[in-house]
Amino acid sequence: MDSAEFRRRGKEMVDFVADYLEGIEGRQVYPDVEPGYLRPLIPTTAPEEPDTFEDIISDVEKIIMPGVTHWHSPFFFAYFPSGNSYPALLADILCGAIGCVGFSWAASPACTELETVMMDWLGKMLKLPEAFLAGQVGEGGGVIQGSASEATLVALLAARTKVIRRLQAASPGLTQGAIMEKLVAYSSDQAHCSVERAGLIGGVKLKAIPSDGKFAMRASALQEALERDKAEGLIPFFVVATLGTTSCCSFDNLLEVGPICNKEDMWLHIDAAYAGSSFICPEFRHLLNGVEFADSFNFNPHKWLLVNFDCSAMWVKKRTDLIGAFKLDPLYLKHNHQDSGLITDYRHWQLPLGRRFRSLKMWFVFRMYGVKGLQAHIRKHVRLAHEFERLVQQDPRFEICTEVTLGLVCFRLKGSNRLNEELLERINGAKKIHLVPCHLRDKFVLRFAICARTVESAHVQLAWEHITQLATSLLATPRD
Repeated sequence: MDSAEFRRRGKEMVDFVADYLEGIEGRQVYPDVEPGYLRPLIPTTAPEEPDTFEDIISDVEKIIMPGVTHWHSPFFFAYFPSGNSYPALLADILCGAIGCVGFSWAASPACTELETVMMDWLGKMLKLPEAFLAGQVGEGGGVIQGSASEATLVALLAARTKVIRRLQAASPGLTQGAIMEKLVAYSSDQAHCSVERAGLIGGVKLKAIPSDGKFAMRASALQEALERDKAEGLIPFFVVATLGTTSCCSFDNLLEVGPICNKEDMWLHIDAAYAGSSFICPEFRHLLNGVEFADSFNFNPHKWLLVNFDCSAMWVKKRTDLIGAFKLDPLYLKHNHQDSGLITDYRHWQLPLGRRFRSLKMWFVFRMYGVKGLQAHIRKHVRLAHEFERLVQQDPRFEICTEVTLGLVCFRLKGSNRLNEELLERINGAKKIHLVPCHLRDKFVLRFAICARTVESAHVQLAWEHITQLATSLLATPRD
């Protein structure tokens, strides 16, 4: 493919993508395939001679699309949103064209510097404390990670390195192994499973703090666990507070938990993967109160801020905490400006060495939507969630299970877990809409998340009508 054909095929691909997104509502939201469907449809080896572009595009529709779950369908209400917008797609084309591997400033100065500035832009949109911003002379700053899971792991590893070095400085005879076996981290029992995985990878104990009646971690439960563990000779060093849990969008109490972490000299990491985008709206900013106690904060613009995957924003108050944990400096990666104090090399802030030019997506989206446009997107989703909540409340057969704060509604039929499992089976079996469940204590609960950029009231109304029809049929079925 030469540049002339690329121009032609590029225009065709843009048309294909635009047609796909414009017509996505007409596609079945969840695929009708079984595991292993794809292998028999393609050759067992790569072609010896080139295929034509027309054949490839034809196969996309015949082979790929039948197995796609359409996350951007207005009838997709599962998991949480996956960001998508035309400006972000265009920025990703440019990112691929530039094709830099931005592990250092020298590897592509614009890649590093735009990321630093975009993370400051976003931090200011959230009204983060000044300590988290890089600015011209700040000690903190932001970095784009691949996911919130990665950010949690990076924070845990940095905290682990920091406490080991502090204890070894006080007692030089202490070995790393002797300290590691006593380290203990904490999160709410509602935290995402990636927090537990971070503990496994980091080789430290992770304990779940029982949440309160609103599924939030509170000071009393955390303090009780700390006192018990310290009495047993353990070393508490790391706490993950979640703002907007995956199951039900509950919020740990930062204003209670934060001061305890500071007093006990424990690293506090905030995971706001979904909810963080909403904090750009003044009416939701109070949900972030207490962030001033944190050492690191993370959320995913690739969920709810119209930036496509992957783009997970992480800030730290002291970037030396990350750099100190991950810095390795072989000669082939060094450059003349690395010790100038004016720039950073992001390879020291993350697990991989290489990194894409992901800040282009933020730059395009922030400029083409503006803060007001992004706020309008968030507010529309919250409004639609409350609309669905009212529909549920009007049907006495159903119940709302938790407070609706943002774009997620947790609901169920009044009755047994098995009844609700059967309802979900019928909903997802019909494939008109797509939902996923969660467990809240001992209850099986259905989650209705407002996801697509294009979802409107009519889609919510149709979804509820479909759910109630299936519920009526289910309840009329004779049961043992």
